[in-house]
Amino acid sequence: MNTGGVAVLIGNLVRGLDPKIFEVTLLVGLCDSTEEDYLEKIATDIPFIKILSLQKRISLFSDMKAFSELRKLLLKLQPDILHTHTSKAGLLGRLVAIASLPKTKRIHTFHGHLLDGYFSKMKSLVFTKIEVSLAKKTHVLIAMGNQVKADLLNVGVGGEDKYKVFFPGLKNPSVKPTVQAREELGLALGETYCLFVGRLTQIKRPDRLLETFEILKKRNIQIKLLIVGDGELKESINNRLSELKLPAQMLGWVADTSTVFSAADMLVLTSDNEAVSLVLIEASQYGLPLISTHVGSVADVVIDNSTGYLTQKSPTAMADAIEKLVRDPELRKIMGAAGKARASQYFSLERMISDHSNLYKGL
Repeated sequence: MNTGGVAVLIGNLVRGLDPKIFEVTLLVGLCDSTEEDYLEKIATDIPFIKILSLQKRISLFSDMKAFSELRKLLLKLQPDILHTHTSKAGLLGRLVAIASLPKTKRIHTFHGHLLDGYFSKMKSLVFTKIEVSLAKKTHVLIAMGNQVKADLLNVGVGGEDKYKVFFPGLKNPSVKPTVQAREELGLALGETYCLFVGRLTQIKRPDRLLETFEILKKRNIQIKLLIVGDGELKESINNRLSELKLPAQMLGWVADTSTVFSAADMLVLTSDNEAVSLVLIEASQYGLPLISTHVGSVADVVIDNSTGYLTQKSPTAMADAIEKLVRDPELRKIMGAAGKARASQYFSLERMISDHSNLYKGL
Protein backbone atom coordinates (compact mmCIF):
# COMPACT_ATOMS: atom_id res chain seq x y z
CA MET A 1 0.00 0.00 0.00
CA ASN A 2 2.76 2.43 -0.94
CA THR A 3 1.31 5.87 -1.64
CA GLY A 4 0.07 5.83 -5.23
CA GLY A 5 -2.87 5.00 -7.46
CA VAL A 6 -3.45 1.41 -6.34
CA ALA A 7 -3.44 2.34 -2.66
CA VAL A 8 -5.90 5.19 -3.22
CA LEU A 9 -8.24 2.93 -5.19
CA ILE A 10 -8.19 0.14 -2.59
CA GLY A 11 -8.66 2.65 0.22
CA ASN A 12 -11.70 4.15 -1.50
CA LEU A 13 -13.11 0.68 -2.16
CA VAL A 14 -12.72 -0.47 1.46
CA ARG A 15 -14.36 2.74 2.72
CA GLY A 16 -17.14 2.69 0.13
CA LEU A 17 -18.49 -0.85 0.44
CA ASP A 18 -21.72 -1.06 2.44
CA PRO A 19 -20.78 -2.47 5.89
CA LYS A 20 -24.32 -3.86 6.25
CA ILE A 21 -23.60 -6.20 3.34
CA PHE A 22 -19.82 -6.67 3.29
CA GLU A 23 -17.40 -7.46 6.10
CA VAL A 24 -13.99 -6.41 4.75
CA THR A 25 -10.58 -7.44 6.05
CA LEU A 26 -7.59 -5.77 4.39
CA LEU A 27 -4.34 -7.75 4.38
CA VAL A 28 -1.27 -5.82 3.21
CA GLY A 29 2.45 -6.32 2.75
CA LEU A 30 5.45 -4.20 3.66
CA CYS A 31 6.38 -1.09 1.68
CA ASP A 32 9.94 -0.59 0.43
CA SER A 33 12.10 1.67 2.59
CA THR A 34 12.03 4.35 -0.13
CA GLU A 35 8.22 4.44 -0.24
CA GLU A 36 5.62 6.09 1.95
CA ASP A 37 3.01 3.79 3.50
CA TYR A 38 -0.41 5.15 2.48
CA LEU A 39 -2.23 3.51 5.40
CA GLU A 40 0.13 4.84 8.03
CA LYS A 41 0.63 8.36 6.65
CA ILE A 42 -2.62 9.29 4.90
CA ALA A 43 -5.51 6.79 5.17
CA THR A 44 -5.11 6.33 8.92
CA ASP A 45 -8.84 5.59 9.33
CA ILE A 46 -8.65 2.23 7.51
CA PRO A 47 -8.01 -0.88 9.66
CA PHE A 48 -5.61 -3.46 8.24
CA ILE A 49 -3.44 -6.46 9.05
CA LYS A 50 0.18 -6.15 7.94
CA ILE A 51 2.18 -9.22 6.90
CA LEU A 52 5.82 -8.16 7.28
CA SER A 53 7.14 -11.08 5.22
CA LEU A 54 4.99 -10.05 2.23
CA GLN A 55 7.40 -7.81 0.33
CA LYS A 56 7.99 -6.67 -3.25
CA ARG A 57 11.41 -8.23 -3.65
CA ILE A 58 11.63 -11.90 -4.56
CA SER A 59 13.02 -13.95 -1.68
CA LEU A 60 12.36 -17.67 -1.32
CA PHE A 61 12.52 -17.55 2.48
CA SER A 62 10.33 -14.45 2.88
CA ASP A 63 7.83 -15.59 0.25
CA MET A 64 7.44 -19.02 1.86
CA LYS A 65 6.94 -17.33 5.22
CA ALA A 66 4.38 -14.95 3.70
CA PHE A 67 2.53 -17.91 2.16
CA SER A 68 2.39 -19.59 5.57
CA GLU A 69 1.17 -16.46 7.35
CA LEU A 70 -1.43 -15.77 4.67
CA ARG A 71 -2.68 -19.36 4.89
CA LYS A 72 -3.02 -19.12 8.67
CA LEU A 73 -4.97 -15.85 8.44
CA LEU A 74 -7.23 -16.92 5.60
CA LEU A 75 -8.08 -20.26 7.21
CA LYS A 76 -9.15 -18.30 10.28
CA LEU A 77 -11.16 -15.74 8.27
CA GLN A 78 -12.77 -18.26 5.87
CA PRO A 79 -13.71 -15.51 3.38
CA ASP A 80 -16.50 -15.93 0.86
CA ILE A 81 -14.40 -13.89 -1.57
CA LEU A 82 -10.67 -13.33 -1.84
CA HIS A 83 -9.89 -10.27 -3.94
CA THR A 84 -6.17 -9.81 -4.64
CA HIS A 85 -4.39 -6.74 -5.99
CA THR A 86 -0.81 -6.45 -7.35
CA SER A 87 1.38 -9.31 -8.57
CA LYS A 88 3.01 -10.73 -5.41
CA ALA A 89 -0.19 -10.62 -3.33
CA GLY A 90 -2.08 -12.02 -6.31
CA LEU A 91 0.32 -14.94 -6.61
CA LEU A 92 0.54 -15.93 -2.94
CA GLY A 93 -3.07 -15.12 -2.08
CA ARG A 94 -4.52 -17.15 -4.92
CA LEU A 95 -2.16 -20.07 -4.29
CA VAL A 96 -3.34 -20.22 -0.68
CA ALA A 97 -7.00 -20.09 -1.74
CA ILE A 98 -6.53 -22.74 -4.45
CA ALA A 99 -4.79 -25.09 -2.02
CA SER A 100 -6.78 -24.51 1.17
CA LEU A 101 -10.05 -22.62 0.50
CA PRO A 102 -11.95 -24.47 -2.24
CA LYS A 103 -15.26 -22.67 -1.55
CA THR A 104 -13.77 -19.17 -1.65
CA LYS A 105 -14.39 -17.22 -4.86
CA ARG A 106 -11.16 -15.78 -6.25
CA ILE A 107 -10.88 -12.38 -7.95
CA HIS A 108 -7.70 -10.72 -9.13
CA THR A 109 -7.36 -7.14 -10.35
CA PHE A 110 -4.73 -6.18 -12.89
CA HIS A 111 -4.09 -2.49 -12.24
CA GLY A 112 -1.49 -2.84 -14.95
CA HIS A 113 0.76 -5.76 -15.77
CA LEU A 114 4.40 -6.83 -15.65
CA LEU A 115 4.59 -7.75 -19.33
CA ASP A 116 6.42 -4.62 -20.44
CA GLY A 117 8.91 -2.21 -18.90
CA TYR A 118 9.65 -3.95 -15.59
CA PHE A 119 11.87 -6.98 -16.25
CA SER A 120 14.06 -8.68 -18.83
CA LYS A 121 12.35 -10.72 -21.57
CA MET A 122 13.14 -13.98 -19.76
CA LYS A 123 11.71 -12.82 -16.43
CA SER A 124 8.66 -11.37 -18.19
CA LEU A 125 8.09 -14.74 -19.87
CA VAL A 126 8.24 -16.50 -16.49
CA PHE A 127 5.76 -14.05 -14.94
CA THR A 128 3.45 -14.46 -17.94
CA LYS A 129 3.43 -18.26 -17.59
CA ILE A 130 2.62 -17.90 -13.88
CA GLU A 131 -0.31 -15.56 -14.64
CA VAL A 132 -1.59 -17.90 -17.36
CA SER A 133 -1.69 -20.76 -14.84
CA LEU A 134 -3.27 -18.70 -12.06
CA ALA A 135 -5.94 -17.29 -14.39
CA LYS A 136 -7.29 -20.80 -14.95
CA LYS A 137 -8.01 -21.05 -11.22
CA THR A 138 -9.40 -17.52 -10.80
CA HIS A 139 -13.17 -16.95 -11.03
CA VAL A 140 -13.04 -13.34 -12.22
CA LEU A 141 -10.22 -11.23 -13.65
CA ILE A 142 -10.64 -7.46 -13.46
CA ALA A 143 -8.66 -5.27 -15.84
CA MET A 144 -8.31 -1.62 -14.93
CA GLY A 145 -8.48 -0.49 -18.53
CA ASN A 146 -9.27 -1.87 -21.98
CA GLN A 147 -5.67 -2.03 -23.17
CA VAL A 148 -4.59 -3.89 -20.04
CA LYS A 149 -7.23 -6.53 -20.84
CA ALA A 150 -6.17 -6.70 -24.50
CA ASP A 151 -2.49 -7.12 -23.59
CA LEU A 152 -3.24 -9.92 -21.13
CA LEU A 153 -5.55 -11.77 -23.53
CA ASN A 154 -2.91 -11.45 -26.24
CA VAL A 155 -0.45 -13.55 -24.19
CA GLY A 156 -3.06 -16.08 -23.06
CA VAL A 157 -3.80 -14.83 -19.54
CA GLY A 158 -7.42 -15.95 -19.10
CA GLY A 159 -10.24 -16.02 -21.60
CA GLU A 160 -12.61 -13.27 -22.68
CA ASP A 161 -15.38 -14.73 -20.51
CA LYS A 162 -13.39 -14.27 -17.28
CA TYR A 163 -12.71 -10.56 -17.69
CA LYS A 164 -14.47 -7.48 -16.51
CA VAL A 165 -13.15 -4.00 -17.26
CA PHE A 166 -13.67 -1.68 -14.31
CA PHE A 167 -12.47 1.89 -14.35
CA PRO A 168 -11.04 3.33 -11.14
CA GLY A 169 -13.16 5.96 -9.45
CA LEU A 170 -12.32 9.01 -7.38
CA LYS A 171 -14.48 11.24 -5.24
CA ASN A 172 -15.09 14.76 -6.47
CA PRO A 173 -12.17 16.95 -5.39
CA SER A 174 -12.12 20.21 -3.50
CA VAL A 175 -10.80 22.67 -6.08
CA LYS A 176 -9.10 25.78 -4.73
CA PRO A 177 -8.87 29.10 -6.59
CA THR A 178 -5.60 29.21 -8.54
CA VAL A 179 -4.49 32.39 -6.78
CA GLN A 180 -4.99 30.85 -3.34
CA ALA A 181 -3.26 27.59 -4.28
CA ARG A 182 -0.22 29.38 -5.71
CA GLU A 183 0.06 31.65 -2.71
CA GLU A 184 0.04 28.60 -0.41
CA LEU A 185 2.85 27.00 -2.44
CA GLY A 186 4.78 30.22 -2.92
CA LEU A 187 4.38 30.12 -6.71
CA ALA A 188 4.28 33.09 -9.08
CA LEU A 189 0.83 34.06 -10.34
CA GLY A 190 1.93 34.99 -13.86
CA GLU A 191 3.88 31.81 -14.67
CA THR A 192 2.75 28.63 -16.46
CA TYR A 193 3.21 25.45 -14.43
CA CYS A 194 3.34 21.83 -15.57
CA LEU A 195 2.73 19.20 -12.88
CA PHE A 196 4.21 15.71 -12.56
CA VAL A 197 2.80 13.44 -9.84
CA GLY A 198 4.13 9.94 -9.34
CA ARG A 199 6.67 7.61 -7.79
CA LEU A 200 10.23 8.52 -8.75
CA THR A 201 11.00 5.06 -10.03
CA GLN A 202 12.26 3.77 -13.37
CA ILE A 203 8.91 2.68 -14.81
CA LYS A 204 7.63 6.27 -14.43
CA ARG A 205 10.65 7.55 -16.39
CA PRO A 206 11.46 10.78 -14.55
CA ASP A 207 14.61 10.87 -16.68
CA ARG A 208 12.38 11.32 -19.74
CA LEU A 209 10.60 14.14 -17.90
CA LEU A 210 13.87 16.00 -17.37
CA GLU A 211 14.95 15.45 -20.98
CA THR A 212 11.62 16.91 -22.10
CA PHE A 213 12.11 20.04 -20.02
CA GLU A 214 15.72 20.34 -21.14
CA ILE A 215 14.39 20.58 -24.71
CA LEU A 216 11.80 23.17 -23.66
CA LYS A 217 14.52 25.21 -21.97
CA LYS A 218 16.64 25.16 -25.13
CA ARG A 219 13.59 26.37 -27.08
CA ASN A 220 13.16 29.18 -24.54
CA ILE A 221 9.60 28.04 -23.72
CA GLN A 222 8.51 29.79 -20.54
CA ILE A 223 7.18 26.99 -18.33
CA LYS A 224 8.04 25.74 -14.85
CA LEU A 225 7.89 22.15 -13.60
CA LEU A 226 6.43 20.94 -10.29
CA ILE A 227 7.41 17.39 -9.25
CA VAL A 228 5.31 15.68 -6.59
CA GLY A 229 6.46 12.25 -5.45
CA ASP A 230 9.24 10.23 -3.88
CA GLY A 231 11.15 7.03 -4.59
CA GLU A 232 14.55 5.50 -5.14
CA LEU A 233 15.43 7.96 -7.94
CA LYS A 234 14.70 11.08 -5.90
CA GLU A 235 18.33 11.97 -5.17
CA SER A 236 19.55 11.37 -8.73
CA ILE A 237 16.68 13.42 -10.17
CA ASN A 238 17.38 16.26 -7.74
CA ASN A 239 21.06 16.23 -8.70
CA ARG A 240 20.21 16.19 -12.39
CA LEU A 241 17.84 19.15 -11.98
CA SER A 242 20.63 21.18 -10.37
CA GLU A 243 23.09 20.13 -13.06
CA LEU A 244 20.76 21.17 -15.91
CA LYS A 245 19.55 24.28 -14.06
CA LEU A 246 15.96 23.52 -15.02
CA PRO A 247 13.10 25.73 -13.72
CA ALA A 248 11.64 23.03 -11.46
CA GLN A 249 10.64 22.40 -7.85
CA MET A 250 10.60 19.03 -6.10
CA LEU A 251 7.81 18.99 -3.51
CA GLY A 252 8.14 15.39 -2.29
CA TRP A 253 5.03 13.51 -1.20
CA VAL A 254 2.05 15.78 -0.63
CA ALA A 255 -0.73 14.45 1.63
CA ASP A 256 -3.29 16.94 0.32
CA THR A 257 -2.80 17.16 -3.44
CA SER A 258 -5.72 19.57 -3.96
CA THR A 259 -3.35 22.53 -3.66
CA VAL A 260 -0.86 21.37 -6.30
CA PHE A 261 -3.57 20.33 -8.77
CA SER A 262 -5.36 23.65 -8.26
CA ALA A 263 -2.12 25.56 -8.84
CA ALA A 264 -1.09 23.83 -12.08
CA ASP A 265 -1.92 24.60 -15.72
CA MET A 266 -1.38 21.08 -17.12
CA LEU A 267 -0.19 17.62 -16.11
CA VAL A 268 2.43 15.40 -17.73
CA LEU A 269 2.94 11.63 -17.43
CA THR A 270 6.12 10.11 -18.88
CA SER A 271 5.72 6.41 -17.98
CA ASP A 272 6.80 3.33 -19.93
CA ASN A 273 3.76 1.44 -18.65
CA GLU A 274 0.47 2.40 -16.98
CA ALA A 275 -3.01 1.05 -16.42
CA VAL A 276 -5.74 3.67 -16.07
CA SER A 277 -3.69 6.23 -14.18
CA LEU A 278 -5.43 7.79 -11.17
CA VAL A 279 -3.17 10.80 -11.51
CA LEU A 280 -4.58 11.47 -15.00
CA ILE A 281 -8.13 11.08 -13.71
CA GLU A 282 -7.50 13.40 -10.78
CA ALA A 283 -5.91 16.02 -13.02
CA SER A 284 -8.96 15.81 -15.31
CA GLN A 285 -11.24 16.41 -12.33
CA TYR A 286 -9.36 19.65 -11.74
CA GLY A 287 -9.80 20.65 -15.39
CA LEU A 288 -6.15 20.23 -16.38
CA PRO A 289 -5.20 19.26 -19.95
CA LEU A 290 -3.07 16.11 -20.08
CA ILE A 291 0.14 15.13 -21.84
CA SER A 292 1.05 11.44 -21.63
CA THR A 293 3.02 8.74 -23.35
CA HIS A 294 0.69 6.43 -25.27
CA VAL A 295 1.13 3.35 -23.08
CA GLY A 296 -1.11 0.79 -21.37
CA SER A 297 -4.67 1.99 -20.83
CA VAL A 298 -3.82 5.69 -20.71
CA ALA A 299 -6.00 6.17 -23.80
CA ASP A 300 -9.06 5.35 -21.68
CA VAL A 301 -8.50 8.72 -19.96
CA VAL A 302 -6.56 10.84 -22.42
CA ILE A 303 -8.49 11.35 -25.65
CA ASP A 304 -5.86 12.61 -28.08
CA ASN A 305 -6.46 16.14 -29.32
CA SER A 306 -9.56 16.38 -27.10
CA THR A 307 -8.64 16.10 -23.41
CA GLY A 308 -4.93 16.37 -24.08
CA TYR A 309 -2.17 14.75 -26.11
CA LEU A 310 -0.96 11.16 -26.39
CA THR A 311 2.64 11.03 -27.54
CA GLN A 312 5.37 8.58 -28.42
CA LYS A 313 7.96 7.71 -25.74
CA SER A 314 10.04 10.59 -26.98
CA PRO A 315 11.12 13.71 -25.06
CA THR A 316 10.88 15.68 -28.29
CA ALA A 317 7.28 14.57 -28.91
CA MET A 318 6.35 15.41 -25.33
CA ALA A 319 8.04 18.79 -25.55
CA ASP A 320 6.10 19.53 -28.75
CA ALA A 321 2.80 18.78 -27.01
CA ILE A 322 3.64 20.86 -23.94
CA GLU A 323 4.75 23.75 -26.13
CA LYS A 324 1.36 23.80 -27.89
CA LEU A 325 -0.41 24.15 -24.56
CA VAL A 326 1.99 26.79 -23.25
CA ARG A 327 1.41 28.92 -26.34
CA ASP A 328 -2.40 28.57 -26.31
CA PRO A 329 -4.13 29.27 -22.95
CA GLU A 330 -7.57 28.97 -24.59
CA LEU A 331 -6.73 25.46 -25.82
CA ARG A 332 -5.77 24.55 -22.26
CA LYS A 333 -9.22 25.63 -21.08
CA ILE A 334 -11.04 23.72 -23.83
CA MET A 335 -9.10 20.48 -23.28
CA GLY A 336 -9.37 20.80 -19.50
CA ALA A 337 -13.14 21.20 -19.68
CA ALA A 338 -13.46 18.16 -21.98
CA GLY A 339 -11.39 16.07 -19.58
CA LYS A 340 -13.43 17.18 -16.59
CA ALA A 341 -16.67 16.12 -18.30
CA ARG A 342 -15.19 12.72 -19.20
CA ALA A 343 -13.94 12.13 -15.67
CA SER A 344 -17.40 12.86 -14.27
CA GLN A 345 -19.01 10.39 -16.67
CA TYR A 346 -16.62 7.42 -16.44
CA PHE A 347 -14.44 7.72 -13.36
CA SER A 348 -16.73 8.53 -10.44
CA LEU A 349 -16.26 6.86 -7.06
CA GLU A 350 -19.96 5.86 -7.05
CA ARG A 351 -19.56 3.93 -10.29
CA MET A 352 -16.48 2.05 -9.05
CA ILE A 353 -18.16 1.05 -5.77
CA SER A 354 -21.29 -0.06 -7.60
CA ASP A 355 -19.30 -2.18 -10.08
CA HIS A 356 -17.49 -4.02 -7.28
CA SER A 357 -20.57 -4.40 -5.07
CA ASN A 358 -22.57 -5.96 -7.88
CA LEU A 359 -19.74 -8.33 -8.72
CA TYR A 360 -19.32 -9.47 -5.12
CA LYS A 361 -23.06 -10.00 -4.66
CA GLY A 362 -23.24 -11.90 -7.92
CA LEU A 363 -20.53 -14.29 -6.80
